[in-house]
Amino acid sequence: MKFLILKNKRTEGRSEFGSKILLSMVLLVFSYSAFSKEYKINSTSSTLEWEAKKVTGQHHGIISFAEGTLSVEHKKITGGKVAVDMNTIVDTDLTDAGYNQKLIGHLKSDDFFGVAKFPQSFLEVKNVAPKSGNVYHFTADLTIKGITSPVEFDAEVNDASGQISATGTMVVNRTKYGIKYGSGSFFQGLGDKMIYDDFTLKFKLIAATK
Repeated sequence: MKFLILKNKRTEGRSEFGSKILLSMVLLVFSYSAFSKEYKINSTSSTLEWEAKKVTGQHHGIISFAEGTLSVEHKKITGGKVAVDMNTIVDTDLTDAGYNQKLIGHLKSDDFFGVAKFPQSFLEVKNVAPKSGNVYHFTADLTIKGITSPVEFDAEVNDASGQISATGTMVVNRTKYGIKYGSGSFFQGLGDKMIYDDFTLKFKLIAATK
């Protein structure tokens, strides 16, 4: 009988130990969820400006965000994913309507972004590290034309009244996404028809708690 009582005490001890571990895990998850929030991108207030250069000049314009979310912990961005609507690409420097339409049509073609087949591009934040003040260094995966390649950029992050914003500039090498049209890195003898590989995206993301 004494042996049986001792065995029960051991079982009870193990059960109590298991309960403590389970309780600790629950508290850890609760603690994380209490500080980590998901913010929804305001696609109307957020802005995305593009600029591309060639030997004879440059063009610039805007594109609209489609949707997205940011993960925020202690008022700092820790992750997120946003989608860009490639059908909304607009040129803002060409005043001639005909030339403007021709340029946009070319940018939407397979020579560049292949919008008919790839209507959206995506950016997924992988890591965020503090740099100085409100400026953070972001590492992310950028997907264009179904091809994903890593990018890095700095952004200033601000939080006020349940709304967070991230402002910065990203430099993108288009050839990493299969966009080689007019690239001097792949074609010779282009002369003044050469288009530089890098283009810039100046963004301001605004998101609020759901």
